Amino acid sequence: MVVRHLLLWLDTCGEEPAQRSVDAFAAFAAELAQWWSDRQDSRLAFVARLRRPEIVGMAWVAPLPRVPRPGATSRLSADIQSVFVRPEQRGRGIGSALVAAASEHAARLGSLRVTVHSGRKAVPVYERLGFESSRRLLSRPPD
Repeated sequence: MVVRHLLLWLDTCGEEPAQRSVDAFAAFAAELAQWWSDRQDSRLAFVARLRRPEIVGMAWVAPLPRVPRPGATSRLSADIQSVFVRPEQRGRGIGSALVAAASEHAARLGSLRVTVHSGRKAVPVYERLGFESSRRLLSRPPD
C-alpha cells in the first residue's frame, strides 16, 4: 500500500501546493489508508509492475450503483480514477493497459457506462482507448 501512497503523492506534485516533507507524506498516507479501509469493498486498484518488483503505475475503478428503474433494477456505472504512471515509464503503453484493465473489469461487473475525468494532456489517450466526450455528462464546479 505504501507504493500506492507514494504514486498518489507524486501524481499531485505539480497540482497542489502541499508541503513536500516526510511528515506531510506520513499524514497523507494515514488519511489514504483510512479512506481505503472505509471503501475497500467498493473500489479496486490496478497496478503495473515491470520485471522489477516496484509498482510503476496505477488506476482505480469505482463501481457506482445507480437508482433502479422499472425493468432495470441492477444498473451500474463505473468511474476510472487516479490513473498515474511514473514519469520515467510514460510512453510505453502502461497507462493504456491500466485503463483497459480497469474498463474490462467494469464491463465484467455489468457497468453500462465507464467514465473518466481527465487532465487535458491525457484526453487523446482516452479517446484512443474508445472514450468519447459527451454533451449529456455535465459537471458543476463547487461554488
